[in-house]
Amino acid sequence: MINHLITQKNWQTQLSEAITSVDELLELLELQSLEPQVYLPTHFVLRVPRAFVAKMTVGDASDPLLKQVLPDKQEQIKVTGYVTDPLAENAHNPIKGMLHKYESRVLLTLTGACAIHCRYCFRQHFDYSANMPTATAQADIINYIIAHPEVNEVILSGGDPLNVTNRRLFAWLDILEAIPQITTIRLHTRLPIVIPARLDNELLERLAQSRCQIVMVIHCNHANEIDALTAAALQRARMAGITLLNQTVLLAGINDSVAVQVALSQRLFNAGVLPYYLHVLDKVAGAAHFDSDERSAQALYWKLLAVLPGYLVPKLVRELPNRPFKVPIDIYNHA
Repeated sequence: MINHLITQKNWQTQLSEAITSVDELLELLELQSLEPQVYLPTHFVLRVPRAFVAKMTVGDASDPLLKQVLPDKQEQIKVTGYVTDPLAENAHNPIKGMLHKYESRVLLTLTGACAIHCRYCFRQHFDYSANMPTATAQADIINYIIAHPEVNEVILSGGDPLNVTNRRLFAWLDILEAIPQITTIRLHTRLPIVIPARLDNELLERLAQSRCQIVMVIHCNHANEIDALTAAALQRARMAGITLLNQTVLLAGINDSVAVQVALSQRLFNAGVLPYYLHVLDKVAGAAHFDSDERSAQALYWKLLAVLPGYLVPKLVRELPNRPFKVPIDIYNHA
């Protein structure tokens, strides 16, 4: 159960107090016995908010939330086909801080920072220092969008776009809302899951006032990530008129079972969120031990179709480099 002394703090305090010490994390969870299988990375170090740790089970080395964040020595094993830029994003970076891979939408990397470092992150090797939108780049981004009238949606990403202050985020909203062709602004974020307090009144009121349709795509992989406090925060966002979707990454040994996926879809729906995508793992260097083979993913998907209503079954997809869309996994090959 979440410690209310943690959750009563504002989101910025919770962000600043995130755990960055493997020893501290293991001590809190009474799992010092795990030390031999853990390593201390110098790049993409441990980072996890205390509110998220409080959802983990003390003494459980197989806790599905813990396994997503604890650096494991398996990350050091080099596996053929797992690379630092699995989606070839550097090839779709026409302006500093902006990616244009899909025809009708562009993606802005507002920050390289995240509240949590998920060990399977496909951007863990991304050079954010070379891809932050500067003041000059803002003008270039505006001009680029205007010069591409097919672009009607902007995705705010990172890092995590909700890692920036409300003031900075609102400044970007003002800029984008002033471009007439933009009809939708989408935020891809894990913060509402790991620090529910991030969905504060000031943020929700500003998003509710936007002339654009606001879509918030959260990232949740397991039903245990959504407790009563998290569900209440998501429901407030939904009541503010924000469309809430979820994308999940299929992770071996964490959420690759029918029971776990069904529980996740149901918990999301109860919190006002629709399942959107179930991603087969991006083949990023250091994350091969999380991968689930495509055949198993197909079998899982068929079982989900049998037990869940269609609106609670996320699309099973893989993102591939140089493809202008998410690639659906061919489930019929398994039928």
